[in-house]
Amino acid sequence: MRPDAHGESTVRSVYFDTPDARIVRRSLEKPVYKEKLRTRAYRTAGETDGIFVELKKKYRGVVYKRRIELPERTAEAYLLRREPLQSPCQISREIDAFFDFYPGLAPAMFLCYDRTAYFSGEEDALRVTFDRSIRWRREKLSLSAPPSGEPLLEEGQSLMEIKSGGAIPLWLTAALTEARVFRTSFSKYGAAYTTVMQNEMKQRSAAPCPNPCLQASWIRQPA
Repeated sequence: MRPDAHGESTVRSVYFDTPDARIVRRSLEKPVYKEKLRTRAYRTAGETDGIFVELKKKYRGVVYKRRIELPERTAEAYLLRREPLQSPCQISREIDAFFDFYPGLAPAMFLCYDRTAYFSGEEDALRVTFDRSIRWRREKLSLSAPPSGEPLLEEGQSLMEIKSGGAIPLWLTAALTEARVFRTSFSKYGAAYTTVMQNEMKQRSAAPCPNPCLQASWIRQPA
C-alpha cells in the first residue's frame, strides 16, 4: 500500500451537537441509523483556508460521507450565524435540513489526532489509517486554534481503521488473523463524551454532602 494524498497529517475536527448532547447520546445507543455533523481540516485553518463541512451517516454498519469545502470564514458564518451560502448545493441543503431537525446545534467537541493513511490502487478503494495521540477538548472549538487536548487512548495505543468499497482482500484478512486483530466499534466523539460524563460523575460523588447530618442518618416515621 502507498501513502494517500494526506499521508502524514494532523486531523482536526469540531463536532456539533444540541445543548443536551442528543446526537452523541443517540450514537452511543448504537442504532441502525445515525448521523453526525462536523467540520474538518488537515492543518490549523486561516480565514481563507478551505475546510470541510461534513455530514457523516452510518446505516447498518456502512458509512456515507457528504461534505462540501468552504473557506473557514465562510463556514463559520454559515454554521454559527446561519448565513446562507452564495452557491447552495444538494449537500448544503442536507446540512440545512440537519439544522432544522436538531434545534440549537452548536460546536460541542474538538478532536485532533496524528494520522498515517495508506491506500491501494489494486484493490476496490481499500484504505487503511492509523490514528495516534487522539486528543479532545471542550473549549477553543475552532479549527483555527492549535491542536491540543486531553488524551483519549492509553499511551502507546493507536486506532486502525480499514475502509473498503467491497470485500476486504484475502491478504489483509490473513494478516489480521495472524496478528489476532478483531473488528470492534469505536467512536472518537462518543469515547470523548463518555470520558466527560465519567469525570463529572466522579466529581459529583467526591463532593461533600451539603448537610452532613443527612449523609448517614435514618428518618424515623411516627408509628
